[in-house]
Amino acid sequence: MNQRDIFDRLKAGELIRLTDPEFSKIDEVVVRTLRLSVQLNTAGDIRQIRNILSDIIGYEIDASTTVFAPFYTNFGKFINIGKRVFINHACSFLDMGGITIADDVLIGPRVNLVTENHPADPIDRRALITKQIVIKENAWIGANATILPGVTIGLNAIVAAGAVVSKDVPDNAIVGGVPAKFIKSII
Repeated sequence: MNQRDIFDRLKAGELIRLTDPEFSKIDEVVVRTLRLSVQLNTAGDIRQIRNILSDIIGYEIDASTTVFAPFYTNFGKFINIGKRVFINHACSFLDMGGITIADDVLIGPRVNLVTENHPADPIDRRALITKQIVIKENAWIGANATILPGVTIGLNAIVAAGAVVSKDVPDNAIVGGVPAKFIKSII
């Protein structure tokens, strides 16, 4: 039997139970990420933060991208950050389902990007179900917004501060509220 690796199954959104024989691989990544996060959140300058976050995610973040500490991630391995991205203070990225942030995206302080969820069935409640978040070029995510699993934020879109986004946001749209609803078009 040629079973796919647990990381492939996570990104595919398959149900992953704590009893999965490969779950220790997830734990290893989480322990490493938590250790490196302490260094990241005590770093003295933007370059150090970028370098440590690059180590966490596994590739070099472009020098045009700025991330302010503190920055929180539980996994890190499935974060993809483009060029000229700005991520403000105290953001939290739960990325086991994958987070893609395209070029020129602005992310305000205390933004939560959450790709992980749990089944409603109490018997499987501790299992993981993941869905990717994609934030397209030139989008702006306002302070304290939360983007939930499986959401795509469109090109040039704006998510108002404090919004909870549970559905895709079209290109050139402004959304806000809890749950987020369409407010108006930009263009």
